[in-house]
Amino acid sequence: MSSSADTPTPAPNDPSAGYDGPPDFRVIGRHAVFPQTSHDEIERINFLAQMNRHLAARVVPGVKAAFDARVVPAFEAQHGRAMADRHEARRALLEDPAFQTWSALRRLTMEQRQQAGRWTALRQRERLNAVTAGLTEGDPRLSLDPSLPIPRYVSAVDHHCMPGSYHTEYFPGDAVNGANYDHAGFVTTGGLLGGYSDGGGHAVVKWVRRNLPDFKPRKILEIGGTVGHSSLPLAQAFPEAEMTVVDLGAPVLRYGLARAKSLGVDNISFVQASGEDLSMYPDASFDWIQTTMFLHELSTKALRAIFAETRRLLKPGGIVLHVEQPQYAPEMPLFEQAMRDWDAFYNNEPFWSRMHEMDLDAEMVAAGFERDKLIHGGVTGVVDRELFPDAEEDDTEDYGRKAAWHVIGAVA
Repeated sequence: MSSSADTPTPAPNDPSAGYDGPPDFRVIGRHAVFPQTSHDEIERINFLAQMNRHLAARVVPGVKAAFDARVVPAFEAQHGRAMADRHEARRALLEDPAFQTWSALRRLTMEQRQQAGRWTALRQRERLNAVTAGLTEGDPRLSLDPSLPIPRYVSAVDHHCMPGSYHTEYFPGDAVNGANYDHAGFVTTGGLLGGYSDGGGHAVVKWVRRNLPDFKPRKILEIGGTVGHSSLPLAQAFPEAEMTVVDLGAPVLRYGLARAKSLGVDNISFVQASGEDLSMYPDASFDWIQTTMFLHELSTKALRAIFAETRRLLKPGGIVLHVEQPQYAPEMPLFEQAMRDWDAFYNNEPFWSRMHEMDLDAEMVAAGFERDKLIHGGVTGVVDRELFPDAEEDDTEDYGRKAAWHVIGAVA
C-alpha cells in the first residue's frame, strides 16, 4: 500500500486532476524588479486568484439563475412591464441575495488583492527602490515630469481599489505601485494573461500580423501603458521599431523601464505625460498608436482629447487600436449589462458605465478619422498553454475581467 507521498502531485492546471482553476503563482515569470514573495504571500495570492475563478465559474451562473427565476418575475409583477434598461436591472438585482453575495465577495477579493500586493511591495520598498534606481537612473529612456498636473479623473479615484492608484509616490524614486500592479495582478487575471501578464499585448501583435501582414511600424506609441505589460510584446515583435510608453504615473514608469531592461527589451522608452496633450511630439509622429484597457479610466472630455491627439499624431497609413471590453449594445442582454456595470459602482471605475455606452465609432469620426477606415475586431489573450489556461478555451465569464476584448481603431 503506497503512501500519499508516493503519489505524484498533478500540475495545478492539469485536467487529469479535475482542476480547471488558475495555475500556481510559483510558475509565473520573474525578473530583476519582480517582488520577492514568501510562502504565505504566495498562498494568499493563490487563494484570492482561485476565489475570483470560483466567483466567475460557480457563483455567476447562480446569479443568472436567480435573475431569471426571481428578479425578473418580481420586477414585472411590481411594475406591470419588462425592465427598460440596465439601470433598472441593476437596481432590481441589488435586492436579491444571490447578487448581494457575489458582489460582496467580489469586492472583498479585490480589496484583499490590493492589500496583499501592496504589503508585499511595501515591506521590500528599499530593495525595490535600489534595484529600480540601478536600472533606470541616468537612462534617457525614462523621462519624468514632476510638475505634470494629475487630472481629477485620476487623482480622485483609487482605481480598482488600489490605494494611490498608479500615480502616487510615497518617497523619492518610488516604484511600489508599479510592483504591486505587476505581481498581484495575477489575482485578477487568474493566469489568463500568462507568466508575464502580457497575453493582451501578444494578442494584439497576433491580430496585426494576421490582418495587416505587410505593416512594418517604425515608431509605436502606447498611451496609458503603465508598467508595459501590453507594450513590451509590441516592442519585441517589431525590434526595428522605437516603442514609447506614455503614462501619468511616475512609479509605474520607473518600474516599467527597469522591468523592460531586465527582460532584455531595449527598444522602448517610458515618458510621463498626459495622453490629452502630447504636444512634445509633432504631427504624424507615429505609425501605430495603441491603448489597452485604458479608455474606461478616463472622462468624456479626456477620451475626446486623446482621440483627437491620436489622429494628429498618426502618420498617413498608420493605425490606431483601442482594446477594451465590449460596448453596451441593444443585443447585449440586460443581465450582462447590469453585471458589467458592477465595476462602475463597486470597483472604483466611475467612467466604466459611461464609456461602455458611448458610440465610439462616432467619437472616432468626430476626432477626424474617416468612417470607412474604422477598424473593428476582437482579440483573446495569448499565453503559454503548457502552464496557463488559454482564454480562447475558457468559457467562464465574469463580465469585465475575461481575457477577451473588442478592438476599435482606424487607419489614417
